[in-house]
Amino acid sequence: MKITLDTRFNGALGSVSLREAVQQLRERDLACTVDPGTVEQKVSVFTDCVERGFTPLRSEIMAAYYVAERDATSEAFDRGLITQGELEMKLATLVRLLLS
Repeated sequence: MKITLDTRFNGALGSVSLREAVQQLRERDLACTVDPGTVEQKVSVFTDCVERGFTPLRSEIMAAYYVAERDATSEAFDRGLITQGELEMKLATLVRLLLS
């Protein structure tokens, strides 16, 4: 079975498509615990993964991994642990990994 954003699953409140679940996530106010930009980036990566045919669980794992690695790399640069070139190389490698 190919999973798309229109695939329906049984959620806690009944049947829901992945598209509806993504929309509900975007509409929630998570600003008190999570930066809205981080949520939006993770939702975008998740959506891209699903559209490429990955399962929802794998898409969630890939999205979480991407955001965590990107943030850790940016923090390492901000702390002076890596150079601008290393930052750009690590981010490019991360994008290639995600898109492969």
